[in-house]
Amino acid sequence: MAKNPTLRDIAAKADVALSTVSQVLNNRANVSAETRDRVLRAASELGYRQKVFTNAQLIPEISTVGLLTKRHNNQPLIVNPFYSYIIAGVERECQRHNMNLMYANVEVDERNHTQTWPAMLLNEAVDGVIVLGAFLEEAIADISSRAKSSIVLVDAYTAQESGFDSVVIDNFNGAVSAVSHLIQNGHRHIGLIGSSPDSYPSVLERRRGYLSALAQQAIRETYVEEGALSRVDGFEATIRLLRRYPQITAIFACNDETALGVMSGAREMGYRMPEDLSIVGFDDIDLAQEVVPALTTVHVDKVLMGTMALRLLRDRHSDPDRSSITAVVATQLILRDSVRKIGD
Repeated sequence: MAKNPTLRDIAAKADVALSTVSQVLNNRANVSAETRDRVLRAASELGYRQKVFTNAQLIPEISTVGLLTKRHNNQPLIVNPFYSYIIAGVERECQRHNMNLMYANVEVDERNHTQTWPAMLLNEAVDGVIVLGAFLEEAIADISSRAKSSIVLVDAYTAQESGFDSVVIDNFNGAVSAVSHLIQNGHRHIGLIGSSPDSYPSVLERRRGYLSALAQQAIRETYVEEGALSRVDGFEATIRLLRRYPQITAIFACNDETALGVMSGAREMGYRMPEDLSIVGFDDIDLAQEVVPALTTVHVDKVLMGTMALRLLRDRHSDPDRSSITAVVATQLILRDSVRKIGD
């Protein structure tokens, strides 16, 4: 007996997305008559035999999910302590729904322009794609074009009119809660490290939250030292900032990796923590509770972000014409030992 053609075979012959074939064969209404006829004609010509399903046994709409991150072509491959948990969330949700997960890096140059494309995109081997982290607008559009399938962005930002589903963090309110905690503990000279005017949107939201928290309490003094999100930059920025403004009693770092650099820089200058300097981070990576003093930080449910991404992907696959959705994941301030209450 001849092998029954796959949905991917039908999609290739009809020159449509795999999701469209699934829509037609599941008799969904949101497909044009012309496209429906083309898909059914291709299925007939290939000899496709429609299986009979009960309501609880509909054709699975996604079998393989692709997950993309980026890597600069001059940097070694390293594990990101933040993104690894998001990937774990995607993987766990894939297991729940018996889906395959393919993971790949997209190499970019120093200007973030795409240099290479993974085989899973070139071969159309995936039914949906999750894009994790910062990509240029044109790169995301190119990924969408090459994938020919549903796309969800995680911790990635595009123009409002792009129409992509996304999962993001409530960075602004997370930063407000962090800086407000410092203010509630008597701090009035609070520095910010780990951002710049051209930072990624999530970091700019944290910077805006810092400024808003101070403004809410009528605190006019701001101490912003620009730099990248890294331990090395955090170390160097802390030394510059504390030399210039020795009155600072607390620092909000835009992520925990930067906060670890802040701690090292402060120690280099003879500061004790939290006796001389209080510090709050953002992300709640594993090291945050292992350093001394344990770092007060803003917790982000990173596993949930991955779970939500796959749920949005499945929903988009089943309803490709619906409006785009942005899921905002709330944060929680985790109190540890790196903040000291000072006198009024």
